[in-house]
Amino acid sequence: MKVGCIGLGDIAQKAYLPVLTVQPGVELHLQTRTPATLARVGDTLHLPAAQLHADLDALIGAGLDAAFVHAPTDVHPQIVTRLLEAGVPTYVDKPLAYEFADSERLVALAEERGVSLAVGFNRRYAPGYAQCADHPRELIIMQKNRVGLPEEPRRMVLDDFIHVVDTLRFLVPGQVDDVTVRARAEDGLLHHVVLQLAGDGFTALGVMNRLSGSTEEILEVSGQDTKRQVVNLAEVIDHKGQPTVRRRGDWVPVSRQRGIEQVTLAFLGAVRAGKTLSARDALATHELCERVVQEVDERLA
Repeated sequence: MKVGCIGLGDIAQKAYLPVLTVQPGVELHLQTRTPATLARVGDTLHLPAAQLHADLDALIGAGLDAAFVHAPTDVHPQIVTRLLEAGVPTYVDKPLAYEFADSERLVALAEERGVSLAVGFNRRYAPGYAQCADHPRELIIMQKNRVGLPEEPRRMVLDDFIHVVDTLRFLVPGQVDDVTVRARAEDGLLHHVVLQLAGDGFTALGVMNRLSGSTEEILEVSGQDTKRQVVNLAEVIDHKGQPTVRRRGDWVPVSRQRGIEQVTLAFLGAVRAGKTLSARDALATHELCERVVQEVDERLA
């Protein structure tokens, strides 16, 4: 099985390549426009020159069975279009694109060509978060905060807050009837944003504060007088009277803790089985993010 990896930045090197390189039956092909990085990573992984490609044409010409796209978001539309037109099942880091129209076009192209397209919402596969789907969820609260990082609204929402949006969508126990957005922005930069999703019997709150004084990610789901809290994807605390704590094992790799190993294997498994994956649900997350961006932009106008 020939698998391409496009883009060799931190996310590829730290998260995905350690998973892909140990999969039996996978012949890994790398592509980046930076020759020094291509040579260094290829040498580290002991890959022959025939599996290192300086351009996308050469990579596609190798006869790929699947591809992982970890290039910068700005070039996602161009790269993903080429792969889908070549009939290559494609996994791409979130977001699909910065502009919703581009994301919509890519999903439509994948469906038109009958080619798998998957978006890397790894938190759906992270063990702590996946376990929350089995917990009562009358109230869901997720915070993903940073230190000293106010940012232009579209990039902040699509690069980072999108994880919060998708996790809320994944965990809400019913149809969302009400969407509310609150935000603070100054001098064109978004300081914090709050998204509320509500439906029959549940409320979900997503918070991102880029001036919080702490880098943290905390998810809480509660209902029926019990609560589950997941701290930084590593520690699960169940509250029902006295809290009980489950921490990540010392030998559990970060890629497994964050769901990257699981989502990677799920994508490869679908490709091997000939199952076509749809990005239609991922597009709904992008659409909700677009609504958040538009409401923030209105406040800045």
